[in-house]
Amino acid sequence: MLNIGKINTLKVVKKQGADIYLDNGVSAKVLLADKKAPEHCELGDSLDVFVYADSEGHLAATTKKPLALLDEIAWLKVVSLNYTGAFLDWGLPKDLLVPFSEQHHEMEVGRSYLVKVFLDEKNRLAATTKIDRFIEDTAEDLETGQKVTVIIADKTDLGVKAIINNQYWGMLYHNELYQPVRKGQKLEAYVKQIREEDGKIDLVLQEPGYGKVLSLTDKILQKLQQNNGVLALSDKSPPEAIYATFGVSKKVYKQAIGSLYKQKLITIDDKAGIKLI
Repeated sequence: MLNIGKINTLKVVKKQGADIYLDNGVSAKVLLADKKAPEHCELGDSLDVFVYADSEGHLAATTKKPLALLDEIAWLKVVSLNYTGAFLDWGLPKDLLVPFSEQHHEMEVGRSYLVKVFLDEKNRLAATTKIDRFIEDTAEDLETGQKVTVIIADKTDLGVKAIINNQYWGMLYHNELYQPVRKGQKLEAYVKQIREEDGKIDLVLQEPGYGKVLSLTDKILQKLQQNNGVLALSDKSPPEAIYATFGVSKKVYKQAIGSLYKQKLITIDDKAGIKLI
């Protein structure tokens, strides 16, 4: 069975003039829609292709990968409008439709929106800005410390909402954000905690736990050696200065220099910073 909206591995089963037909041995033959076929494409070769329905409703394939696959959420720009809805640039010659019925508000050419790719009742790929109905507040398959992929969504009074693995809502808190983020940005993050009282998910961009501290201590020692044994960053330094130097939060940095202090490798002075012993 062909997976519409996904990457499929298909074999070249027929070449007729410039046309190339692909098959997975189960479904009907699919036309490779690329204007230029891959080099050295011969009968029996396997190709990784994206499968979709063309403007006439026939299945087609392309070796190009769109900016979002089926069930994925992406930040895409509107390139045109017509009587059916708005069309998004998603990296393929055939733009992606957002029907009027799937728009929270009237969309504008040139603006980008968070959208989810779905299949309509006729098995055609389309997108929607009404993503809330697809995203859950809680998750049973996530664990504290787990590495995830997030897409930045809207800012709130507490922090920035983020969509985890295209499925769940999470929160990055303002006091733990030490780098600028923008709506639609795709990042790697970590599950800081899953709250017991409501099951909601708190996120951080830096890896939590002592393993992060251990790797940071080596960086601090290396930095000290490069600066004649002195570094003007103490546990009282501004978080921004710490992040600019080491890319970590003030809390993680304090843990790291505390570990080095306990090992009697450095001294700490609130004003002067840290110094190698």
